[in-house]
Amino acid sequence: MDVPTSHKPSLLERLSTLLLRAPEDREQLVQLLYGAYEKNLLDADALAMMEGVLQVSERQVREIMIPRAQMDVIDISQSPEKFIPFVIDTAHSRFPVIDGDKDHIIGILLAKDLLRYYAGESFDVRDMLRPAVFVPEAKRLNVLLSDFRSKHNHIALVVDEYGGVSGMVTIEDVLEQIVGDISDEYDFDEDEDNIIVQDAQHWRVKADTEIEAFNEVMGTEFSDEECDTVGGLVLQAAGQLPKRDDQIVIGTLRFTVLRADSRRLYALLVERLADAGVQE
Repeated sequence: MDVPTSHKPSLLERLSTLLLRAPEDREQLVQLLYGAYEKNLLDADALAMMEGVLQVSERQVREIMIPRAQMDVIDISQSPEKFIPFVIDTAHSRFPVIDGDKDHIIGILLAKDLLRYYAGESFDVRDMLRPAVFVPEAKRLNVLLSDFRSKHNHIALVVDEYGGVSGMVTIEDVLEQIVGDISDEYDFDEDEDNIIVQDAQHWRVKADTEIEAFNEVMGTEFSDEECDTVGGLVLQAAGQLPKRDDQIVIGTLRFTVLRADSRRLYALLVERLADAGVQE
């Protein structure tokens, strides 16, 4: 005679039981998800991604786009010899190509297509351009993501109500709203210190490092009355959100942005320009 075995509910079954009472609005749905997290049916990463999915369905392109002033572009009038060093320095995979100014974008150049230039083949930038896609500032992110997937596109130019280019957005920008910041070679391990010595004159610093901790390590005396973190200190000195590779000198320290997006700073390279006691 067979002995019945105990059935352990699967994660899907446990979630179905929890969500049996259909939520009436988004707020109730979020409360149910947090209830699932508190009952250990979801881990923190899964909860964060579900919240990200909900936010993507509500947010608009204007909220996450890279502003026009921070767009890295190539002018069609430039020769490859002139713009290729810029391509290498910025290290993007795609570049809007303009004809005179950023309101006249004629296409997208893929960095990998420049291999043809180095291969000695006949090379005309206009022949290499892919069509530019334009989207309104008010477009919802979930709709944009669907368009990116269906049209196999990775970048879109954002236009305002008057047809002028106000910024650009990439598929990575949208995905980061769901999965969080996508790491690159300048990321810190979560277990590593906020300040890492690179050599005698250079330090890699997380932008969210508290100024008090930074002062202790660097022997500086920056004030934390107006901002709490090193990233805030750099933002204050720059007067705007710096982008990758921007440099800001504060006292005898030079801060180079290693990683940033359209909303915040993540990692900085700090260089001591001269021997100094303390910074005011």
